Amino acid sequence: MRLTPTDQPARTASGAVVPVLAFAGIVVAVMQTLLVPVIKDLPQLLDTAPSNATWVLTSTLLSGAVATPIMGRLGDLYGKRRMLIASLSVMVVGALVSALTSDLLLMITGRTLQGFAMGAIPLGIGLMRDMLPREKLGSAMALMSSSIGVGGGLALPLAALIAQHADWHALFYGAAGLGALSIVLTLLVVPESTMRAEGTFDLLGALGLSTGLVLFLLPITKGSDWGWTSGTTLGLFAASAVVLVLWGVYELRAAAPLVDLRTTARPAVLFTNLASIMVGVSFYVVSLVLPQLLQLPKATGYGLGQSMVVAGLLVAPLGLTMMFTAPVYARLSAKYGPKFTLILGMLIIAIGYGAGLGLMSAAWQSLVIAVVLGAGIGLAYSSLPALIVGAVPASETGAANGLNTLMRSIGTSVSSAVIGMVLANTANTVNGVEIPTMHGFRVSFLIATGAVGVGLLMALFLPKPDRAPRLNASSEEDANLERAEAVLRGFRGRVLGADGSPVARAKVTLIDRRGRQAGATLSEEDGSYALAVPAEGAYVLAAKASGHGPLASSATHAGDESAVDVDLSLPGETVTA
Repeated sequence: MRLTPTDQPARTASGAVVPVLAFAGIVVAVMQTLLVPVIKDLPQLLDTAPSNATWVLTSTLLSGAVATPIMGRLGDLYGKRRMLIASLSVMVVGALVSALTSDLLLMITGRTLQGFAMGAIPLGIGLMRDMLPREKLGSAMALMSSSIGVGGGLALPLAALIAQHADWHALFYGAAGLGALSIVLTLLVVPESTMRAEGTFDLLGALGLSTGLVLFLLPITKGSDWGWTSGTTLGLFAASAVVLVLWGVYELRAAAPLVDLRTTARPAVLFTNLASIMVGVSFYVVSLVLPQLLQLPKATGYGLGQSMVVAGLLVAPLGLTMMFTAPVYARLSAKYGPKFTLILGMLIIAIGYGAGLGLMSAAWQSLVIAVVLGAGIGLAYSSLPALIVGAVPASETGAANGLNTLMRSIGTSVSSAVIGMVLANTANTVNGVEIPTMHGFRVSFLIATGAVGVGLLMALFLPKPDRAPRLNASSEEDANLERAEAVLRGFRGRVLGADGSPVARAKVTLIDRRGRQAGATLSEEDGSYALAVPAEGAYVLAAKASGHGPLASSATHAGDESAVDVDLSLPGETVTA
């Protein structure tokens, strides 16, 4: 058969791709954690009321929630590397805006732009799936997924040090510099993925989802200021429910939806996303409680009297441990599957919070809690993208991981609102200042333990794989391979090189008329492949392998078993089988 190149041959991914993409994730986390050391001083720094100052944090959360699924879908359509660079560029602009002002409205504008960087996480995971071999993908995705915690853990003491000894605007100059460095490294090291989804961008779907998310997250983040039973809070929750239901109805009818809700409703995706919310809750609780406990004066009777910098250093192992769990996760997942590692991670989190209830009387105990929780959260976070990637077609990786990242963000938002309310309602007032109590800290840890319990239940509902999953093959790819082995109706053949020699581990993909992936597999050592055909009709049969350009041809299946060799050295023809 004759084959026509679908694109220029992709640059071979170098060994630096994974650390560069992980660095982009760390930059995003630094942007999020940037203002934690100066949260209590924001009203004075911006010369505004405390209720207005909270918009500096809320704006970043809202824009990140909106940008994450949208940038994922744009990456699937127009190039993940291109959208990654766009996300980081918007973040750099936002950081510079914030660095040059102390005006509240301009600061909120800058922080809103910085929130767009949240799209970098799913885009990085999507790039990894498209270009890495299966044996490296598991640990790479684990590192990318954990980078949000790693960056947060590293940024906290550094931001505290800068805030103590320099003008607070230096925080934003530092974030802009890191963002610019990440853009340069991405341009130099990361090749663009040739994987594209068919269709157009669903603008109406994006507007509907954005509106629904803003209406939902706004009362969560501001409910404690407005009152949880106020008309504004309840009205916004009701409006978000109406908008999201209408959005869902529209998405089910759209030809090229922003989010494929039918895919999202699959048990493997649905329960992973629900578990992600609970993991997000558990991650944020420790970040809220430990720094406050460590910095409270010893005169309270339970405060540990540490400086801002020391408190940051004691909490930093939370993120560092998450980073070191990535290779551990890869080994465990390769042997037992990502469902096992998610359950194991949640059990470790539960142990960490349970032990933490009795380990709050010394600074070193906070360090122990941070390490244990970091290990558990690292395993859980690392499992989530693998579960998502294993349940969706390759052309939907960016959008699906964007939605999963959004679920984690919703978890942290809910955590922030609930724990903030708990600590405020249990606080003691001393000289007009509200001081969190030990009772409030313990209730917060109990809430985190409960959230982990719910997440564990969701994880148990995940479909049990018949065998250990392949790290670089989605569940659809595995299923297609198994069907092809069992059913003698489909495309079979060999992938051949320039001299007629077999090409091992070439990816062969079947694409239907609508541009959706109908099947995919990897060629064996002898170059052989087998793909079942879901229905008779016209398809595109594409193949790519390291050292060869990605090539494709149209192929029509008439219902019989068809032998079609894929010769990567030849230009192409239409095949009828």
